[in-house]
Amino acid sequence: MKIIRTLSLSSLAAALLFGAASAASAAVYSSDGRPLVESFDVAGSGEYDELNGAAAEASFRHPGSVLALEDGSLLVADTGNHRIRLIRHGDVSVYAGVEVSVLFDDAGLPSGALRDGTSDLSFFSSPAGLAADASGNVYVADKGNHAIRKIAADGTVTTIAGNGVLGHKDGAGKDAAFDSPSDVAVAADGTVYVADTLNHAIRKIDAAGNVTTLNKLSQRAVEAYEGVVEGAGDFKDGAIAEALFNEPSGLALDAEGNLYVSDTGNQRIRYIDFDAGTVTTVAGGGTYKSNALYVEGFYVDGAAADARFYSPKGLAIDAEGGVYIADSLNHSVRYLKDGRVVTVVGNGDGEYGFVNGIDEAALIDYPADVAIGADGSLYIADTYNNSIRGVTFYELPNGWTGNGTIRVLYNNEAVTFDAAPELRSNRTMVPVRAIAEALGYDVTFEGDDIVLSGATGTVTLTVGVLEVKQTVDGVTTTTEIDATPYIEDGRTYVPIRFFAEQIGLDVDWHGATTTVILRN
Repeated sequence: MKIIRTLSLSSLAAALLFGAASAASAAVYSSDGRPLVESFDVAGSGEYDELNGAAAEASFRHPGSVLALEDGSLLVADTGNHRIRLIRHGDVSVYAGVEVSVLFDDAGLPSGALRDGTSDLSFFSSPAGLAADASGNVYVADKGNHAIRKIAADGTVTTIAGNGVLGHKDGAGKDAAFDSPSDVAVAADGTVYVADTLNHAIRKIDAAGNVTTLNKLSQRAVEAYEGVVEGAGDFKDGAIAEALFNEPSGLALDAEGNLYVSDTGNQRIRYIDFDAGTVTTVAGGGTYKSNALYVEGFYVDGAAADARFYSPKGLAIDAEGGVYIADSLNHSVRYLKDGRVVTVVGNGDGEYGFVNGIDEAALIDYPADVAIGADGSLYIADTYNNSIRGVTFYELPNGWTGNGTIRVLYNNEAVTFDAAPELRSNRTMVPVRAIAEALGYDVTFEGDDIVLSGATGTVTLTVGVLEVKQTVDGVTTTTEIDATPYIEDGRTYVPIRFFAEQIGLDVDWHGATTTVILRN
């Protein structure tokens, strides 16, 4: 399904009337604050397996986390294969854990275990979240072992907290107990924060290995099934010591050393401000229905308080303080910045699949984590596609700045016109021959009809008529438009938005440089 993002006409008018507020930055954002992106494959054939080798042929089993290293390589918590994998220079190998599975469950699938030691002889069990410190140590939320593991820079694996037995207990190192920890984050001072998912808690491991619980534990119980009562998470903002969570599963530290939390069961993104001693909701919301384990999930972009998620998980923070969110059951990556939530990858229908494309045309399947790489790309643990996906950010051509006129870019190339585009009734009108030929169409005029012929069929517009006809494989469809083509100084002008939509292009507006951006 091709998703068309239309040009914001009110933003166009405002930009032309009041001028650009600032120069263009490297990343380009649409008028609704959505970064313009394109997805690509990084590693994984999509097969549910454990093959190493060339990235395109390698296989994973439900990768649960991705961590970008400073040298440009990626670590992957290959959850179903119970090991940590490395993607480097186009190849996939084992970073920690046995090279080939030796333990299997009753279904014949790899089984996890708990063993410290050298990286090649260590064992994990359903490893989830990953984080690294400044010294190159990697921390693993070893979910199935209910423990936090450390992979030193020399490859030695140790257990720094937890002992393989689920529970909740504060204490030193292996005396502490966790219940299915899903993520970790490491502060500059070496403090490790843990999303202790099934304890509904945020835990802290100090440099000496002492584990403490930061928030209040939930006492809520629900009858999940007739006659079956289960403990459940809860929700409360306020002082950290009194705050309540429901299955927190994603963590990210910001530049101030404060903590964003994916409060998965509450369908919210929370923020722990350590200086203020508070927990607040920064995006998402909803309430519990009777006997519900979780707040009901939805899919809504917009103001952060009105936005809705469905099982948000991994988080990543960019250089501008924006937060990328792996919205797992909405099969999308969302972006929180300046009090608004927009969709970056995936679409508002919650459609899932294994498709690359621009913006919402790309499809993923249960993203569990996101990471920002050294090259500025965004990486996704695309769990149910058994792959790692990448996202590049659209950039304007070098030196592209506003010059007081409306201009058009097709992908990254400027479209040359023999007469400048015009703004009429908040619609951008362009000379038809220049834009059509730039996009590979032949133009003919048949009376008042303007016929554009291309490889996929024809598009016909009519001077003074509010409709456009498209013929593909002998079938003609008619669409109403809201700006009529007209003739001026011997040139025929057409509305660029509707023309571009008819031939399947994505249309965006960059207000800072008064540029229409067309991408295919």
